[in-house]
Amino acid sequence: MQYIPNIIFLFLLVAGIGYFTKNILKVIRNIKIGKSVGKIDNKGERYGNVARIALGQSKMVKRPFAGFLHIIVYVGFIVINIEVLEIIIDGIFGTHRIFAPLGGVYDFLIATFEILAFLVLVSVIIFWTRRNISKIKRFWSNEMTGWPKNDANYILYFEVVLMILFLTMNGADLALQNMGADHYVKAGSFPISGFLQPIFEGMSEATLILIERTAWWLHIAGILVFLNYLYFSKHLHIMLAFPNVFYGRTTPKGQFKNNETVTAEVKMMMDPTADPFAAPPEDAPAPEKFGASDVMDLTQIQLLNAYTCTECGRCTDECPANKTGKKLSPRKIMMDTRDRLQEVGKNLDANKGVFIPDGKELLKDYITTEELWACTTCNACVEACPVSIDPLSIIMDMRQYLVMEQSAAPNELNVTMTNIENNGAPWPFNQMDRLNWKNE
Repeated sequence: MQYIPNIIFLFLLVAGIGYFTKNILKVIRNIKIGKSVGKIDNKGERYGNVARIALGQSKMVKRPFAGFLHIIVYVGFIVINIEVLEIIIDGIFGTHRIFAPLGGVYDFLIATFEILAFLVLVSVIIFWTRRNISKIKRFWSNEMTGWPKNDANYILYFEVVLMILFLTMNGADLALQNMGADHYVKAGSFPISGFLQPIFEGMSEATLILIERTAWWLHIAGILVFLNYLYFSKHLHIMLAFPNVFYGRTTPKGQFKNNETVTAEVKMMMDPTADPFAAPPEDAPAPEKFGASDVMDLTQIQLLNAYTCTECGRCTDECPANKTGKKLSPRKIMMDTRDRLQEVGKNLDANKGVFIPDGKELLKDYITTEELWACTTCNACVEACPVSIDPLSIIMDMRQYLVMEQSAAPNELNVTMTNIENNGAPWPFNQMDRLNWKNE
């Protein structure tokens, strides 16, 4: 009978980690739907970006108040979870505070955990207030209704509950230590939960044990639930931010990549030995689509971007098109891409790994042409993103599809391209007449 709690704990641990692993493998599979990007260059610079942007939060502090609060939550999340290691060992082997023999080091660690837990609690309450009472504009855009709005609040509620459970567990544990209860050795320093001691005064040992054990079980169960909630939440960026920053672009933001298919066609046209009328070999692959109309046409990095999006809205907040009332929202571009990718993933799940056409595409069913042509290609969204997401690359690929596959460019752009073709310049003047203005 004494091993039943250990067996139950081990079952919960294996089930929680197993379900999380299953869902993460789905994320990896869905990302691999995209086109491979080939060899990655500039690895030294990329590792530096991970250290500076992902780990060092350098872009977050560009907005100092929110950035400082985020760093508290970020550091607290990482450091406090070191304590989870002790909980896991205690749960499996039936011990209690297995690291207590570390003495002063253990006291320092527990004190640090408690201070961080309190700071996280305060920060999360401020975040909730900013979102729901102050109603900062970027949190209340059209795309932030329904699930995105609720998801953001659920995450905050999770963190509040987990921090309260942690401090309650420690507070009851300290009361039991002071009482001299069996199994509760004197260990740890409790600068925050020590203030909770008046609440526990007069309680019996059995009641305190019940409170401490309940908080302990709910805390670890809550961590496992939160871990599995990540798959369904924007908080997946906790893990994906690091690879996303690593694979972020290292070329100048104004430099657009050449379309390899177009490049190959141009090279063939310039090759005097090439036969433009030659039929392709029978085993030649089908011609590659120009641009992108669905998630399968995007690269794996672009799909990783979509999963990494934190929905913070900094990109949309900086977008000049959005500021002037245009329909474009870079955040919505990323959210729509992720939603479509999830839909494709469910299609694969339902059809044993084979995608059955569902009559939908990312273009028009999720992202409208009006949104795409509203973009000024200024890269403000790319610069603003704290985890190196590039919404502009998706916009440009979908524009390319509209122009080169559907001849669906706006009239203004068609006129400009016709002028370039006929006159060698965007203006509707013959080359011989360009200088006539000097005579006026």
